[in-house]
Amino acid sequence: MDYKRLEKELKKRTIFNYEWGRKQTDEFDKRTNFIYKTYSFKTLLEKIELHFGKDKRKNDLKNYTLNRWFNFWSAKGVETIFCEHQKVKAHKNSYNKFIDFYIENIPFDHKTTVFPKGFNKSVTYAQKHPKELIIWLYKNQSSQQRQHFKNRLFIVLIDKNHSKEHWKLKAEINWLQQLISTYLLNFDRAKLVELSFDNKLVFADIIWAIK
Repeated sequence: MDYKRLEKELKKRTIFNYEWGRKQTDEFDKRTNFIYKTYSFKTLLEKIELHFGKDKRKNDLKNYTLNRWFNFWSAKGVETIFCEHQKVKAHKNSYNKFIDFYIENIPFDHKTTVFPKGFNKSVTYAQKHPKELIIWLYKNQSSQQRQHFKNRLFIVLIDKNHSKEHWKLKAEINWLQQLISTYLLNFDRAKLVELSFDNKLVFADIIWAIK
């Protein structure tokens, strides 16, 4: 993957406001699934106009599409970064909802997320109590087909100088590549957080992405 080009495309989206206007739903997902085959941001804007130009919910659909596209391609870049590392093996089925890759034979899904306001505690507190934040993320962030309680690595984004712009850090692909490489070089399964959901053991961890 051309990380330099990916970062360039993702940063074109950051000039628009980041507004969902609604919770993510399966219905809106189906209407915006063209994001998966749209790499260029210019082409994305053209498709939005083509698909939703005459729709009475155009603004909602446009915001939804911009956000899904941005989050998908950033996540795709992050997943590729992981899978190119010598300690990581990609999952054979790229459409698997629960596993993106294996680190030392441990299966993981990954999720990049901004530090959640709803956690209602400081970043410093969260860094000292990562298990508490991880449990909050599992229970509060995903719904419908996205929700699962399997092994997961969370990349938590924090912009110390612009508290309302944490999300823009998803576009900093080369910076994220450095953080992920450092994490993997120091990976220790003994340091993973262990949780129990429905009497099943789950492993999780946080990669802190603070800028």
